[in-house]
Amino acid sequence: MFNKNIKIILAVLVFGYAVYQFIEGNIGNGIFLILLALIFVFLYFRNEMILLAFLRMRKQDMEGTKKWLDKIKNPEAALITKQQGYYNYLHGIMASQTNLTEAEKYFKKALKLGLSMDYDVAMAKLSLAGIAMQKRRKREATILLNEAKKLDKQNMLKDQIKMMQQQMKRI
Repeated sequence: MFNKNIKIILAVLVFGYAVYQFIEGNIGNGIFLILLALIFVFLYFRNEMILLAFLRMRKQDMEGTKKWLDKIKNPEAALITKQQGYYNYLHGIMASQTNLTEAEKYFKKALKLGLSMDYDVAMAKLSLAGIAMQKRRKREATILLNEAKKLDKQNMLKDQIKMMQQQMKRI
């Protein structure tokens, strides 16, 4: 909604006013304003549009996910680097339903920009391995699959990795 710089400026201004409220003796107002400033700081690191897109994605609503992502007009200027990674990650998941070449481009860009959670990196690499397997690039798929296996510390992708390894044996 707001540019990342505006969020920081708002957080600083609200925090400054909170300090003023503490000096004036209005402790309750000061505490409330500090909590409000923390919300702006949180939204600096976690973009609200991406959070809402993830909620839509969790409900398997691809159209809703696309709607929220389309509200981000200029991702390079409006988002920090990790948010750009998740922006491309979500686009890659949506594109993997229809266009594998476009999905591969988005996943590679997301990995290059960086993702915060190991599970997300593992999922992106697993998706790239599946795309490489579809395009008959067995060596690349094997490397990506092994990297995804190393990153999947909680074994959440264990079944998908096993299934993909069995499919690789057939190629």
